[in-house]
Amino acid sequence: MRARTFIYCISAIAATVSLTAQATTNPATASTAASNQAVLQQLPFADQQAFTDAQHGFVAQLPDGKVTNDDGSVAWDMSAYRFLDQEAAPDTVNPSLWRQAQLNNIHGLFKVTDGLYQIRGMDLANMTIIEGDTGLIIIDPLLSPSTAKAGLELYYQNRPKKPVVAVLYTHNHVDHWGGVKGVLDEADVKAGKAHVYAPAGFMEHAVSENIIAGPAMSRRATYQFGATLPPGERGHVDTGLGKALSHGSRSLIAPTDTVPDNASLTIDGIEIQFQMAHGSEAESEMMMYFPKFKVLDTGEVTSQHMHNVYTIRGAAVRDASAWSHYIDLALERFGDKTDVLIGQHHWPVWDQEATKQFLSAQRDMYKYIHDQSVRMINKGYLPGDIAEQIKLPESLDQQWYARGYYGTLSHNAKAIYQRYMGWYDANPANLNPLPPEQNAAKTVAYMGGADKVIEQARKDFDNGEYRWVASVMNQVVFAEPENQAARELGADALEQLGYQAEAGTWRGAYLTGAMELRNGPTEATEGSLSPDVLQALDTGMFFDLMAVRLDADKAAGKHLVINWQLSDTEENYRLNLEHSTLTYRENEQDDAAQATVVMTRETLNQILLRRTTFPDAVKAGEITISGEPSAFFGLLQMLEVPSGNFPIVEPVKH
Repeated sequence: MRARTFIYCISAIAATVSLTAQATTNPATASTAASNQAVLQQLPFADQQAFTDAQHGFVAQLPDGKVTNDDGSVAWDMSAYRFLDQEAAPDTVNPSLWRQAQLNNIHGLFKVTDGLYQIRGMDLANMTIIEGDTGLIIIDPLLSPSTAKAGLELYYQNRPKKPVVAVLYTHNHVDHWGGVKGVLDEADVKAGKAHVYAPAGFMEHAVSENIIAGPAMSRRATYQFGATLPPGERGHVDTGLGKALSHGSRSLIAPTDTVPDNASLTIDGIEIQFQMAHGSEAESEMMMYFPKFKVLDTGEVTSQHMHNVYTIRGAAVRDASAWSHYIDLALERFGDKTDVLIGQHHWPVWDQEATKQFLSAQRDMYKYIHDQSVRMINKGYLPGDIAEQIKLPESLDQQWYARGYYGTLSHNAKAIYQRYMGWYDANPANLNPLPPEQNAAKTVAYMGGADKVIEQARKDFDNGEYRWVASVMNQVVFAEPENQAARELGADALEQLGYQAEAGTWRGAYLTGAMELRNGPTEATEGSLSPDVLQALDTGMFFDLMAVRLDADKAAGKHLVINWQLSDTEENYRLNLEHSTLTYRENEQDDAAQATVVMTRETLNQILLRRTTFPDAVKAGEITISGEPSAFFGLLQMLEVPSGNFPIVEPVKH
C-alpha cells in the first residue's frame, strides 16, 4: 500500500511560497479579548516548569537567528519572532498558544547530557547529535540542508569537530530527513565511511507519500502551517509542533541499513535499543533508548502537546489505540531506567519520575480519546456531537503537554469516528445531499436572500457568535462568490476565531482563510520534488500519477495500449487506456501495442524536474517511439496539470 501524507506538501509550500506583506487586519474584538482573558483563569499559567526544562542545558545560538540558503534567500529567521519576547499575550493571541510559541522560541544548541546534544528551534523539528567513539551520530537532520548545516556548524563552534559517521531517521516525514545533505556527504555513504539507518518501510513511505494527492495536500498545508502569513501578533506565531517550516531545497540519502524490529545495535561504540512504532504518528517510525546516557528518544511518538490523529492538510487517520500501546510499551521497557526523555520536537523531560508521568499521561490521552469517542459512536452520537461533548479528564486537561496546539481534541474525536465509520452519518438526508454551491444557494434563498442573512449575521458578530457567522457567510460566499460584504464579514469572523484559537493549526487556517477572503489566494508556484526524491521514486508511482491526471472526458471512447521501456534500468511496462481509465502492468509488453516508447530513467527524471518535456526529449533523440507516435502524444494530451492554488474559502470555478 502506498502512503499518503507530508512530503510533497511541505516541500512545495516551504520551498515555493513566499511570505506576503502584512495584509489588512483588524484588532481583537471585546468578545475575543474576554475569551482570551478567560483562558488565563482556566489553565495553570503559574506552572513555569516547561520554561526551565526548555532552557536547561543551553549552550549557544546563532547571533541573529538567521540561516541563508546558497542562493542568498532566507532559510530560517527567528528574529522575525522577537515580538514573542513580551511576557503577556496580546488580545489577538490565545494565551495558551502564546505560551507554546514562547517555548518554541527558545532556540540553539543544548546539552542533554555528556555526549548528547540537540539543535532546537532552527527548523520545524529537532536534530539530535550524539558523540560516538570516532565521530558523530545524528538523529533527524531537519527539513533543509541549510538549517541542518547551520545547526552542525553551531555544534562545531562549541564542541570538537568530529566527522558524521551515522545518520538515523526516526520516521518517514520529510522534516526529519530533508536536510541530510547538510550534514552528510553522499560520497562518504557510498564509500562506506558513514551509514544511514531507518525503520522498515522508510523509503517506500518517504518517497511515495503525497505523490498522488500532492497538489491538494500542498494547498491545504498552506492553511495548516499558516505558510503565507507574516509573523506577528495578528499573523503567524507558531505551528504548535515547532516554530515554522524552513525555506529551501530538500535532500535525501537512502538508508544503508534497515533497523530490525526492536533491535539492539551498537553504532560507533554507542549501544541503541530500538522500539518500533509503525502506524502511530507515521507509517514507518521508531523510538530508541541509549543505556550509556539513560536517555529515551521517542521520536515524534510523544511530544509536548496533543498530536494530531488526523491532520487538516489531509491524510489517512492514524490509529490512536495503537499509538497509546506503543507509548505504554516504551514506559514498560525503559521507564525505570530513563533519566531524560527527548523527542524530535520540543524540549526534554528531565528526571525519571517526571518522565514516567509524562509517558503515562501521553499514553492515556490517546487511549482516552479513542475509547470515549468509540463509546459515544456506539450510543449513536455524530462527529459534531462527539467533538463538542468530549472533554479530557481534569488530570489530563491541566497538563500542558496534553493541550491541543497541533492536534486538537475536537478534530481527533472526529478522526476516530472517521476511522471506524467513514464520512456517512447514517442519516438518509445526508446520503446524497446537494453539492456545496447548490446547497448554499438554496439555503440563502430560504433565509430571505444574501442581504437579510448578512444583516442578521452582523448582529451575531457583534454578539461574538463567530463560529456561526463564519459558517453562514461561507454559505453566502458559495452562493454569491462576488458578494464583497459577505466576504468581508466572513473574513472578520474567521480572524477573530484565529485570534482565539489555542491550536497553531487552527490559527493558521482561520487567518489564512480570512486573508484569502479579503485578497484572494496568495500567488504561489507549483512545487516539485527534489532530485534526490525523484531518483528514489518507484516508476510505477509515475504511472499512478499519470492515471490520476487523466481527463476522463478527453479519454472517452479511446483505447490505447503502449509499451514503455526504461533502457538503463531494464524496466518494462504495458500501459492500457480503456473506459477512460489508465492502468499498467509491470514486466509485460504487448506485441499489438499501438506504440513502444523507449527512454532512460534519467530522462524521465529530467521531465519530472521540468528541465525538459516529452516533445523536446523526443526531438533530442532521448526518447524513441516505434509504431504510432500519435498514440503516445495523444495520451499526453489527455493529461492535465492540477492547480496548486485552487480556491478553498470560495467555490472552484467550473
